[in-house]
Amino acid sequence: MDKQRIAVIGGGAIGGILAAAAHSAGHEVSVCVRTPFERLVVDGAEVPAAIVTDPQDAPEVDWILLTTKVQDVASAAPWLRGLDNGRAPIVLVQNGVEHEESVSGLDLRGPLLPALIYVSAERVRPGQVVRRSPAAMIVPAEGPGERFPELLAEIKVSRTADFRTEAWRKMLMNLAANPITALTLRRLDVLHEPGVPELAAAVLGEAVEVARAEGTTLTQADADKLINAYNSGGDPENGTSMLYDRLAGLPTEHEHITGALVRAAARHGIPTPQNQTLLTLLRAIRPSQVH
Repeated sequence: MDKQRIAVIGGGAIGGILAAAAHSAGHEVSVCVRTPFERLVVDGAEVPAAIVTDPQDAPEVDWILLTTKVQDVASAAPWLRGLDNGRAPIVLVQNGVEHEESVSGLDLRGPLLPALIYVSAERVRPGQVVRRSPAAMIVPAEGPGERFPELLAEIKVSRTADFRTEAWRKMLMNLAANPITALTLRRLDVLHEPGVPELAAAVLGEAVEVARAEGTTLTQADADKLINAYNSGGDPENGTSMLYDRLAGLPTEHEHITGALVRAAARHGIPTPQNQTLLTLLRAIRPSQVH
């Protein structure tokens, strides 16, 4: 692929990882943020990306990568409108299963590409990101997804003909670990506490039933695989995006993870008492409570 001009909206962990990967692939990168920082550093290495803080200074680009969480899309709208030229694909790198819905009210002209990313990473301070695992992404096979794998270095990008199933598979990863870590203010070691694996299994069991009603091919085996992964170890010091947001005193994305599950369950008349309980507790958290 020829050198591309890429705008990354969002300076969090995912934005930093993607900016570094795009630069490594030889592209020109701009990071669009509300709060300025001097330089972007990922895993101790500076990424020579332009830091842009005013949507009026939005550059002309070939690709737009939206990495803000769904609840922050409204605040990213000026960037999206300023960058959208009707030609550049808009890659929606988000958790949950409501990728296109998250930007549906913005009347964007560019082609939309929903995307999933698997990576353990944390923004430890503005402009500084630490990656704790390799990164992998999944995008739809057609449309801009045909060209997207060539855009990034150091990230394995897979294309799928069944993005809905893959999005719900990623939801399974988030539905237990994210709420439990955010509510307990514990990292993934909390999943080894007595009773927690059973709670996680119940949460995921409900989710599989809803996912199947939503037209996916997930089965109980997918949930069991995750529970086995929790039980077999991994790095207990890793956290989740909702935990990191809670520690920073920021709103969590519970409405677009657990909330999306509960809303889908209601559409199909499926009871989800475990997820509903977690959602009720998550809604009771005050975002300003920094720990």
